[in-house]
Amino acid sequence: MAASNSLGSGRGARWLALGGALALVAAVAAVWWWTRPEAPVRYVTAPVSRGTVARTVVATGTVNPVLTVIVGSYVSGVIQSESCDFNTRVKKGQLCAKIDPRPYQTIVDENTAQLAVARAQLAKDQASLDYARINAARVSGLRGRGVVSQDTVDLANSALAQAAAQVQLDKATVQERDAALEAAKVNLGYTNIVSPVDGTVVSRNVTIGQTVAASFQTPTLFLIATDLTRMQVDANVTESDIAAVQVGDPASFTVEAFSGRPFPGKVVQVRQAPQSVQNVVTYDVVVSVDNKDLLLKPGMTATVGIVTAERTGVLRVPDQALRFSPAGAPQPNAAGRQVWVLRDGRPVAVAVRTGLDDDTNTEIVAGALKPGDRVIVGEQRGGSNPASSTARLRFGL
Repeated sequence: MAASNSLGSGRGARWLALGGALALVAAVAAVWWWTRPEAPVRYVTAPVSRGTVARTVVATGTVNPVLTVIVGSYVSGVIQSESCDFNTRVKKGQLCAKIDPRPYQTIVDENTAQLAVARAQLAKDQASLDYARINAARVSGLRGRGVVSQDTVDLANSALAQAAAQVQLDKATVQERDAALEAAKVNLGYTNIVSPVDGTVVSRNVTIGQTVAASFQTPTLFLIATDLTRMQVDANVTESDIAAVQVGDPASFTVEAFSGRPFPGKVVQVRQAPQSVQNVVTYDVVVSVDNKDLLLKPGMTATVGIVTAERTGVLRVPDQALRFSPAGAPQPNAAGRQVWVLRDGRPVAVAVRTGLDDDTNTEIVAGALKPGDRVIVGEQRGGSNPASSTARLRFGL
């Protein structure tokens, strides 16, 4: 029994000694944590420079020809032949397709015959008028000698008047038949589908043997771009940015086919008609571009940047410099702006007055800065690994 008590007291002593050792280690660690020297601060800087600050509105759009002419058909029928295809260069008046003219030629022949009948009827009734005029004069002379009655004279004058009226009716009929013939000839002429302008065919929507129906609306047979060396980008600018865009603003854009090449252009029109897609209102801004090398194709998707304001040769700093503040430094008041400049290894606050901001750099209008000064844009603690760095920035200025 005594041996058991001795064993238990020995174990308790060991546990007590282990707990004391752990408490001593924790105390030493706490003292080291609170008394350790602060890690050195390394500042990330960027130079103050002179250059261009440009505010840009970014939008997406589509490359289109400046003028695209729709070539349709006024009459219905079967396409008999076609002589224009995609990319065909055409001249004004050149035949592009032909509708079967036989039904319309039949109508022309019919109206020609009807006009001939009307003219023959006019000639016949003109002869009757001449006879009625002679007969009326003869009867009037016989009445003067008392040979015929007055009723005979009246009948002759009535026949003369009727003959004259019939001639006028025949003349109107001739004019009517002539107009119908001209209309039939016009429809016959519409069976020739010709290009109204000089240009390039960019779309063909018919083939030989296809029936064209023009009963309700004119079908589109061809699309002809007048000049592919002059193109335009129809950019969709949001309503929040449209107020800054003006006619004459310089612009540039890229397309996926030539992603590394910007194409310069200029705003030539800001259209007033809004376009609403899923409650997002945009406005069409037309950017003119030179396409002499024919690299741009109709329908390409473009990412457009429109320069709405620009300053060249101005003093500028990165935007991060205006948002940076060292740890523990007092914040400037709401009306003031400042940057921190690294001088003799220490950050020094410099009050500045800013101008144009392009979301990358900000123009410095006034302040004790000069090209070559190093403004602080961030800070690193405890090493040079950027992944372990901490940067203190001011926001909401």
